[in-house]
Amino acid sequence: MVSILDGNTFMLSDTRGDVDPSPDYPAGLFAWDTRLLSKWVLTLDGERLHALSIDDLQYFESRFFLVPGEPTHYVDAKTSVIRHRSLSGSFEERLTVLNHRDESVVLTIRMEIDCDFADLFDAREARPRRGRAVTTVEDGRLRLCYQRNRHVAETIVSSSEPAEVDEGGLTFRIELGAHGQWSTTLQAIGVIRGAGGRDVRENLRGYTQNRPVKRRELGDWLARAPRLTCDSEALEDSYQRSLIDLAALQYVGLTSQVKLTATGLPWYMTLFGRHSMITGLQTLPFLPEIARSTLWVLSLLQGGRIDDFRDEEPGKILHEIRYGELGGFEERPHTTYYGAADTTALFVILLDEYERWTGDVDTVRMLEFEARSALAWLDTYGDLTGDGYLWYERRSPRGLDNQGWKDSSDAISYADGRLPGNPRATCELQGYAYDARMRGARLARTFWNDPAYADRLRQEAADLRVRFNRDFWVDDGQFYALALDAEGGQVDTLASNMGHLLWSGIVDDSRAGQVAGHLLGNRLFSGWGVRTLSRDHARYNPLGYHTGAIWPFDNSIIALGLRRYGFEEEAARLAMTMIEASGYFGGRLPEAFAGYDRARTRYPVQYPRACSPYCSSAGTPLVLLRTLLGLRPHEDHLTIDPAIPEELGRIELIDIPGRWGRTDAFGRGREHLRHG
Repeated sequence: MVSILDGNTFMLSDTRGDVDPSPDYPAGLFAWDTRLLSKWVLTLDGERLHALSIDDLQYFESRFFLVPGEPTHYVDAKTSVIRHRSLSGSFEERLTVLNHRDESVVLTIRMEIDCDFADLFDAREARPRRGRAVTTVEDGRLRLCYQRNRHVAETIVSSSEPAEVDEGGLTFRIELGAHGQWSTTLQAIGVIRGAGGRDVRENLRGYTQNRPVKRRELGDWLARAPRLTCDSEALEDSYQRSLIDLAALQYVGLTSQVKLTATGLPWYMTLFGRHSMITGLQTLPFLPEIARSTLWVLSLLQGGRIDDFRDEEPGKILHEIRYGELGGFEERPHTTYYGAADTTALFVILLDEYERWTGDVDTVRMLEFEARSALAWLDTYGDLTGDGYLWYERRSPRGLDNQGWKDSSDAISYADGRLPGNPRATCELQGYAYDARMRGARLARTFWNDPAYADRLRQEAADLRVRFNRDFWVDDGQFYALALDAEGGQVDTLASNMGHLLWSGIVDDSRAGQVAGHLLGNRLFSGWGVRTLSRDHARYNPLGYHTGAIWPFDNSIIALGLRRYGFEEEAARLAMTMIEASGYFGGRLPEAFAGYDRARTRYPVQYPRACSPYCSSAGTPLVLLRTLLGLRPHEDHLTIDPAIPEELGRIELIDIPGRWGRTDAFGRGREHLRHG
């Protein structure tokens, strides 16, 4: 599939540029969780075309070079077609037809067009529409319309050159002179109408911009980020790709009017609390505005009531926003859905880390109420059993069974494959809760003028650390259990979540070496990264979403945790394998890839239907750079403590932004990595 995107608007097509309805993948033009084109097929004299080449010009534009007939090693096409498409509020495609004969020719160009206006969930699951679709021809344009009660979506297709328009598409009958060419620009404008019949997006700041403006904005974005020069071409490529992908995923929210980060193409082109905050954490030394926007938007959407359908509670930070039809008609709770047990602690963690890097005291003081509300949620609604741990159990009939970052239905299991009952308390949640209290204590003492509250939070964190190291430690395996079950028993699973415990600081120093050994041991470490689940467990599957696949963002958190506890060689080794893996994906780390042993595959294997780009995977190379250079804010200075593998050579990161202004970091590869 070939994609172009602009925030949460994207077009997915085949390599010819065509869109055919398919139950396997959501091809088409999508915006705000609604498909606005489901068929876009070009023919020349009734024939489909074949691709010679595809130019990936920018994230928001691409170009296809096509010829009629079956391609062979000997191409003698008498006609060729160039499709140059872009997104800038609307979708545009400029068709150019070239006649390579020395005589004139008459050609028929046809664009078949249709739209089902499917909600993204319906497109993924191939469910029938519930409203009524109508196609009309008016004023030389094709208008496709869908209505269900007050929900109205339209796509209007027009051409810069006259066309014969019918309900199935546009036809052009053209005569080209010898070596002549002809062009037209097709434009598809999607309209999603709310109350009053107006497009809900028409007042969005910067929603419609032409290509020169978008190119200039991308240039400004890249200029604000630190400059990287290094001896590793793979690292440089991955860094540049990550910055561009993060720019591509920025969009303006309907109510906030600030830039948000969409999560991943194609399934999650919307705000996810967890991954938006993790991306904010990952990018603080590079693009701190991502963290700031995330904090402000999530504070505005913080839970304020008990709503079982949405798993909402006062103080809770949301899981995701959806804009499509299903949420509007409450067939799913995802218009604003709060079914995540980790987001609320992550909010406090991000707020504190943001201040440490930027020195933005005003934001910390202005979000005091929201941060206190989040910390209060940990002690009340988050503690379902009253034992001081953070638990989850869905209340919504359509909510998520698992509400940590591994949120698929089979993600939390015993080693023998059984699924525990509810509620559940996964280990990384306790680490986040510990870290949030420690950071909340710093904020209370330093900025909120409340030392008594700070003392209470620190004591709660200390008590939690003692209990956790007692109750979650699996003595006969010498690792931390994945979770506690409803009876308080251990879910005796060896999983990557332990690396998040190192990042949070909840692990006893005496046990950190055993944790690091497991993470880089052959049960979890594939040679390409740390798997989500140990390969000797019953539910292990190298292609299991949370039961064996490798997630780049998960590995980035693990790398930070290893450095925190002084495991420099292990962190460098993990960073090196992630950087190597990125080279096999064109520099772009996907949402996840398969957990096969490196001895079995000479390259990392694609995970089926993984999102790419994916915001926290795009943030992963930035974290790896931070880890390798040992970057850490300390008061008004940046501490630099490199631990770089010999294979990577020299790394220079210039103009790192922060409370110190701008500074540079340098390091040379000296870390000798053990392999195997």
